[in-house]
Amino acid sequence: MLRAIDRERFRVIPVGITRDGAFVLEDDDPDKFALNPDRLPEVVDNGTRVVWPDSTRSRELSVRRADGTVESLGDVDVVFPILHGRFGEDGTVQGFLELLDLPYVGAGLLMSAIGMDKHTTKSILQAAGVPVVPWVTLTRPALDRDPDLWHRRVRALGLPAFVKPARAGSSVGVSKVSEWDQLDAALDAAFAEDDTILVEQAVVGREVECGVLQGRDGGDPRVSVAGEIVVSGRDFYDFAAKYLGAPGIDLVCPAELHDGELREMQRIAARAFEAVGGQGLSRVDFFYTGTEFFVNEVNTMPGFTPISMFPTCWIESGLSYPDLISELIDLAR
Repeated sequence: MLRAIDRERFRVIPVGITRDGAFVLEDDDPDKFALNPDRLPEVVDNGTRVVWPDSTRSRELSVRRADGTVESLGDVDVVFPILHGRFGEDGTVQGFLELLDLPYVGAGLLMSAIGMDKHTTKSILQAAGVPVVPWVTLTRPALDRDPDLWHRRVRALGLPAFVKPARAGSSVGVSKVSEWDQLDAALDAAFAEDDTILVEQAVVGREVECGVLQGRDGGDPRVSVAGEIVVSGRDFYDFAAKYLGAPGIDLVCPAELHDGELREMQRIAARAFEAVGGQGLSRVDFFYTGTEFFVNEVNTMPGFTPISMFPTCWIESGLSYPDLISELIDLAR
């Protein structure tokens, strides 16, 4: 995004967050954070501290250098939170920005929180008449109290099944269970990421997805063409395939769908987007059985890497990568 953003329109102030939660001023260097499969980029503590506005009456951002000197970075027009997972995509940062009254790209606090919690998302979509895959939600205390009951409920979903943390992203902690003797290990892997997990029935079908943008001036959501994830050498579309270009996955865009199939998919995507809040952007992921579309997830801050489906689908829909970034910033403003 640093490489693609329109520099004639926008001046970028890159803010990094270290593993300890420090906001630091980063170099405006796209190569520094390029995805390298051998060594993922990391924000390190360089001694700077970004100083946020001290009230809603100011939008001035400052940096305190390692020597204690403070320098103004100017007024901020829009924050673009390129963050995945907990504390970035779950409403936490969005709430922080709300307190500062700083405009930001993407879903608001409530939509972010809904989209991050798979159980809540599925419950809301189901209530809105959007088809979702059958699931069982588990907590560790409930499982410990009555393991036989919960194992019966899980086994009723049949095999194969997927075990997922309720509030994690990028396929972290997700396991495919093909035999029941794999279930306990899959539960442990998911519980390591969250205290609430989901077990979902596997759907035999195609994995297709599309991008959604908030409508302009209160208009209807806009939905891109569809892309398809073709799994050939992996169990599923995991972290390594999403971010590191690992083999065994082919991303096809546009997906081969009849006009009627695409229109139905786009209709359901728009309905799912509006059901969870209808703000900013989303990537809506589906399983398509050939007769029915099941919504798997509504991702409120989808990937923006060169191999990510969200920008690819919009490029195939006629919106260039720089123009997509500009559109999202304009929506936020």
